[in-house]
Amino acid sequence: MKKVLLVIVLTGLFFNTQSQINKNENKMMTREPIAAGKFYTADSAKLQSEIAEYLENAESTVAKNPAAIIVPHAGYPFSGPIAAESFNTIDPDAEYENIFLIGSSHRGHYGKASIYTEGNYETPLGEATVNLELAKKFVNENDIFDYVPQAHSMEHSLEVQLPFIQYHFKKEIPIVPIVLGVSDREQCKEIARILEPYFNEKNLFVISTDFSHFPPYEPAIEVDNNSAEAIVTNNPDSLEKAMKENEQKKISNLSTSMCGWTSVMTLMEITQDKNIDVKKLRYRNSGDTRFMGKDEVVGYWAILFERQNQNRTQQSSEKEEFSLSGKEKKNLAEIARNTLESYLAGKGMPEIPKNLITSNLQTECGAFVTLNKDGQLRGCIGSFEVDKPLYKVVQEMAVAAAVDDARFPTVAEEELKDIDIEISVLTPMKKIHSIDEFELGKHGIYIKKNNRSGTFLPQVADKADWTKEEFLGHCARDKAHIGWDGWKDAELYVYEAIVFSEQDFVNL
Repeated sequence: MKKVLLVIVLTGLFFNTQSQINKNENKMMTREPIAAGKFYTADSAKLQSEIAEYLENAESTVAKNPAAIIVPHAGYPFSGPIAAESFNTIDPDAEYENIFLIGSSHRGHYGKASIYTEGNYETPLGEATVNLELAKKFVNENDIFDYVPQAHSMEHSLEVQLPFIQYHFKKEIPIVPIVLGVSDREQCKEIARILEPYFNEKNLFVISTDFSHFPPYEPAIEVDNNSAEAIVTNNPDSLEKAMKENEQKKISNLSTSMCGWTSVMTLMEITQDKNIDVKKLRYRNSGDTRFMGKDEVVGYWAILFERQNQNRTQQSSEKEEFSLSGKEKKNLAEIARNTLESYLAGKGMPEIPKNLITSNLQTECGAFVTLNKDGQLRGCIGSFEVDKPLYKVVQEMAVAAAVDDARFPTVAEEELKDIDIEISVLTPMKKIHSIDEFELGKHGIYIKKNNRSGTFLPQVADKADWTKEEFLGHCARDKAHIGWDGWKDAELYVYEAIVFSEQDFVNL
């Protein structure tokens, strides 16, 4: 009888236990926040207020067709303003099917891409819904995808993006949280191959990474710029090369160029053959904050990947009008003045304060710098190249106008007080097929024939009482050196210029 009772008790225990196991298997396991109170405040109201302030102060604007953003994941006081620059390029009313949230593991390498398949993510702003159906599909159909519990339980890189996502978007969008535990490029290629069908206008990719870790302030800027320049090429080979170059510099305390390099590499393996424009938005490092010194810093970049129309050539000639605010013009004038003062004093090119560099000033476009002394030209040189940020072009052209204009002797340091700096920021050039398309006073002209070329800025028409044909004739003869009538069978391009000088800001 005792044996029978024991069997009944044990059987009951078995079924009760099995029933509990079945219940647990069916129960959603919400991933609780581990970064709240550490990387960002755990107070919901305060968190919303802080994110709102970051987004309001961001200088970037909504992109027409964003595909992916690179966002830092440090503590909000350090990287929050940079994260806001990336999220600010995304329309808050956007209705994506999914946000693919991808970061690299800080807890070790396990050779897999781990997707959370057990439930939702939680933050002080509530639950962020995980697309469990899609997450399980990846795990079930691909060997390199799995659910690795420790990959998510203590990993902050995905979690710190969620409050921005929850606050910024007006409608809830499911996330696909992926933590990469891989350590070589071939694995990145395999993950990219699987994710590529989902890289479309229905989904947004958010890549979580910080840049250099723990070098001194100045070397950090050098390393982080090298890495970012590689990323904007949209060529993963360039990123791999840049990271090797950074390592070979043997910079003190540099432990990595990019903690989430596998995540960025995976994105670039997807985007490299697509019609994607990659834009640097804003940079700073922890040394730019009041919370940290400059001996050991961490770098943060905001970078946008934006889809372009199929006809890139046509689009580039039809870009919407580029404009600069009064503050940005004043900043450029200050940059030119500070650069000349430093260079002519023998101190070389100065570092530009980050607070002067807006997203517009990081736009790649051409510019001319003109130096006038007592109302007379003292030097003028410019560049049509669009491969450098505007503020750097202004720096270089200011120096060139002072020391490289063969028409004038080098500007002396003591002359600077008597010199007014004028800057002409150039819009993209457009080829014309008739001078009827050229408007005197509005357009600058660029004439190209064989290996010779020359240009007149739009404001030249204001200073010379010429007809349209005389304007072209002087440019052809005096600038391109192809004869007075040389423009008639040459390639003609027009452009506009945003022109301003230091004198515009004397009373501001």
